[in-house]
Amino acid sequence: GLSYNLDFDNEVKQGDQIFEDKGWKILVDMKSFLYLCGTELDFSDGLNGKGFAFNNPNASRSCGCGESFAV
Repeated sequence: GLSYNLDFDNEVKQGDQIFEDKGWKILVDMKSFLYLCGTELDFSDGLNGKGFAFNNPNASRSCGCGESFAV
């Protein structure tokens, strides 16, 4: 299946899609954008743990471990 990967990048490559929110820029390469179009990225800072959550309307199912998804 497919999985999400967040990393730091200093370079914008040709074809990258750039999104900005609250001063943060998010770069998505064109191949990944096809799978992520419409996805919302949330951050939780609650008592149940901290971290990012991807709300992807394109994901048709996820694996039992919650680490990958399919479209």
